[in-house]
Amino acid sequence: MRQLMMVERIMYVDAKTPLNCVFTAKISGEIPEGNFKIALYKIQQKHPLLRSKIDKSEKYPIFVEEKDIETIPFRIVERKTDEDWLSESGKEWYRSFEDDKKPLAQIVWVKGENTSEILWVVPHCISDGTTGVTLMRELLSLLDDPNIELESYQAFSSIKDFLPTDLNLKKQKRKARFYLMMARLFFLIQSKSKKRNLGGNYAIHRKLNLETTAQIAKKCKDNGISVHALLCSAFMQAFKDVQGKKAKGKVISPVDVRHFIPEIKKDHVFAFAPTVELSLQKGSQNLLENAKHIKKDLVQKIEKTNARELLWMGEQMHPIVERMISMLKSSKGGHDITLSNMGKLDIPSDYKNFKLETIFSPTVAFPWLNSNTLVATTFNQQMDFTFMSNEDFLPKEEAVKIKDKAIELLIS
Repeated sequence: MRQLMMVERIMYVDAKTPLNCVFTAKISGEIPEGNFKIALYKIQQKHPLLRSKIDKSEKYPIFVEEKDIETIPFRIVERKTDEDWLSESGKEWYRSFEDDKKPLAQIVWVKGENTSEILWVVPHCISDGTTGVTLMRELLSLLDDPNIELESYQAFSSIKDFLPTDLNLKKQKRKARFYLMMARLFFLIQSKSKKRNLGGNYAIHRKLNLETTAQIAKKCKDNGISVHALLCSAFMQAFKDVQGKKAKGKVISPVDVRHFIPEIKKDHVFAFAPTVELSLQKGSQNLLENAKHIKKDLVQKIEKTNARELLWMGEQMHPIVERMISMLKSSKGGHDITLSNMGKLDIPSDYKNFKLETIFSPTVAFPWLNSNTLVATTFNQQMDFTFMSNEDFLPKEEAVKIKDKAIELLIS
């Protein structure tokens, strides 16, 4: 039993607002239905948060392990088209996980004669991108061989488990009190907006072929830049080209917390991802020069990131979490998009009893006013994008133009 961390509370939003991540794999071959039951049972026994409920009876919500919790459910949908996974994904964005006897996870099996998509649906408050990769890797391995055993682990009990022994708590508490006071002052003077995301969330999907993906990788190698930096540069420039002066020239980029806190293992279910803000160089429209600037800026900001301190400091901000959520729901923000590049996915492509055709980048529907989100992944040497937003903030027609322009910049 532990209290939700500040960032988990933000991603939980509230009991009436689902915020789910959907991660999808496409396979060819047949899987016995019984293999799902065995696989999901074993996965649930490994991960404590998949045996937990969210108790809202205290001042702040807490995770409580539920002894009589049901096994992870899965529903079967008849596969009719290649796009069914995307429409089912959209339905699952709004799934409520408020039943205390049911786990914080769901599987959808879009089942065809020889081709299927398997969707993991998990609340964002317990899942980051690495969690999605872990759950998909474990599920596919067990569906192929139900005899595989998974090693369970102990859930952490509080943020104190991650604090360094030399942390000066007195100094940190003074700092936290100051930050909390400034945050309260900020929210006090912040003009309240009535604008809201009224729905109409959508996801645009695009998978690049082998040749195009290789072309982008070569471009990055030849110019000494990272794929992530090029993606950021291309999409910010695309926003600028399509939106003109409305574009902000900034992206928010999540970083895997496991880089900073090795106690959080790669195969642990966890949700906190520190973020860095990246921007275009002022006055520059050169894609590669901007990418070089972004790469340098990202490295410097990651080096300065103290994730353990961020976790602890966040715990001191619980009194203002609801105001943070309210601002996210009503503010346009100072960025064009949240851009998460998950890179090459650590999921095997070869199985004995079926073939993993591809992985689709995760989809999510944020309830924020500015819900612009791009997730990029690479699997089997093919780069894949999902671009999400809502019609009230960014019309889908405009988002398609931005996506097309960004890809044009990537390969030009």
